[in-house]
Amino acid sequence: MSSITASPNAIPAAPKHYLNAKSTVASWLFTTDHKRIAILYLISISIFFAMGGLFAMLIRLELLTPKGDLLTGDTYNKVFTLHGVIMIFFFLIPSVPATLGNFALPIMIGAKDLAFPRINLLSWWLYVVGGVMALGVVINGGLETGWTFYPPYSTTYATSNVTLAILAAFMAGFSSIFTGLNFIVTVHKMRAPGLTWFRLPLFVWAHYATSIIQVLGTPVVAITLVLVAVERVWGIGIFNPQIGGDPVLFQHLFWFYSHPAVYVMILPGMGVISEVIPCFSKKKIFGYEFIAFSSLAIAIIGFLVWGHHLYVSTQSTYAGLVFSLLTFLVAVPSAIKVFNWTATLYKGEITFEAPMLYALGFIGLFLVGGLTGLVLASMANDIHFHDTYFVVAHFHYVMVGGMVMAYMCGLHFWWPKMTGRMYPATLAGLAAILVFVGFNLTFFPQFILGFLGMPRRYHQYVDEFQVLNVMSTAGASVLGLGYLLQPIYLFWSIFKGPVAGDNPWGAKGLEWQVPSPPPTFNFPDGQPVVIEDAYAYTIEGTNRGA
Repeated sequence: MSSITASPNAIPAAPKHYLNAKSTVASWLFTTDHKRIAILYLISISIFFAMGGLFAMLIRLELLTPKGDLLTGDTYNKVFTLHGVIMIFFFLIPSVPATLGNFALPIMIGAKDLAFPRINLLSWWLYVVGGVMALGVVINGGLETGWTFYPPYSTTYATSNVTLAILAAFMAGFSSIFTGLNFIVTVHKMRAPGLTWFRLPLFVWAHYATSIIQVLGTPVVAITLVLVAVERVWGIGIFNPQIGGDPVLFQHLFWFYSHPAVYVMILPGMGVISEVIPCFSKKKIFGYEFIAFSSLAIAIIGFLVWGHHLYVSTQSTYAGLVFSLLTFLVAVPSAIKVFNWTATLYKGEITFEAPMLYALGFIGLFLVGGLTGLVLASMANDIHFHDTYFVVAHFHYVMVGGMVMAYMCGLHFWWPKMTGRMYPATLAGLAAILVFVGFNLTFFPQFILGFLGMPRRYHQYVDEFQVLNVMSTAGASVLGLGYLLQPIYLFWSIFKGPVAGDNPWGAKGLEWQVPSPPPTFNFPDGQPVVIEDAYAYTIEGTNRGA
């Protein structure tokens, strides 16, 4: 009888986790593991972020000089339209929910997966189909309607790929609906024992509120865009006044969804900030219940403010006053969040890791974006600022300064959990600083441009606006450098980064109690039982590097 003895120099087998469980292409493309689907989304939206960023740089290069010496007027229309469509429908809306939400939410609540894993996979495939259609629009000559698809331009005068672009947005919309439905059911039905509603991470609360908007609002804009396509193809008078339609009806239907969609973009980002601030302050979050209910308040009131986009579109003064009041009201729950985050920082043991730098940047930039939104909420101001660069600056302070900063914050926060590796802290901090500085240099001059009266969507302008436009383009270069650094060091970290450990930040929450990267079904020892409140940090701090 013989026995086989292992060599003392044998390399132990790598532990099984979701990344190495299966390695075939098919195992990735047809996976139902929420974590793998999150990675698929991460790759997909990164491609579209790069495309949208390229179009943004073309815009800024064109605006470097007063004359239209780089792009023709028609090409410029196509460039800023594609920038808007790609960034909003294929990056901003799915970025946090579809990547970070998909990855972290089930683990946060102690579930082995989302409630409907196959529908989760379907949502990604719908996103891919929509993305391929969007690429078809780019290849076939672009789109010149503006990202809002306003008729009668989109129904009558636009000559390019309007119907194809609408179908692309339609597919992306259905992907969003499926994701929202999945999150709602998962939060209701799959929470771990002991995880009551008021023990849930605020990241989960934010995604729950977002999902309500996705499920209730997205069908409205989907049907509206289909009606535009129907009018173009069959000539049925819905929005075109020449054949009995009403273009203002489109604006009402479009903004009924598209202003709540702003909160689809920003609410998940707020959820990220609510995780990062207490972690790197080592304090229990201040006013947990207020932050949780403020997410629901934003979701509900957000459906009632669409009319502030129509102050100059034949809307009555009385209706404008009502929408103005409601717009000021929706700022209250956002202000509650900012106040509570700031209060959490007070006397905390703050460490300035890369996620914290992005979180602090988010608070500052979102505050500017929110306050300038109140300026535009006033009808008297909006009449002057409407369709100027003031609106462009406000929008980007909320969406890029807010949402993109939050996305980068969450990506750096959960990257060690997703990959099991750490990225270089110095480079990550440098990228965060470059993004913050570059962003302000890009968009703050646009507030001044708007105040002085420079209209948006023009590729030519008077000479006295050039200095501010040069500053904006220079800032865009710095911003682009900050964004370019991130994929370089994150990709490097996958192969060369130091092993992260299960909890490199000393964070609280169920996702930090599983191995990094997590196993396929998250909790191999069975569903955990939650016995403590969320964010149970002590001011003395917790041990790092568990």
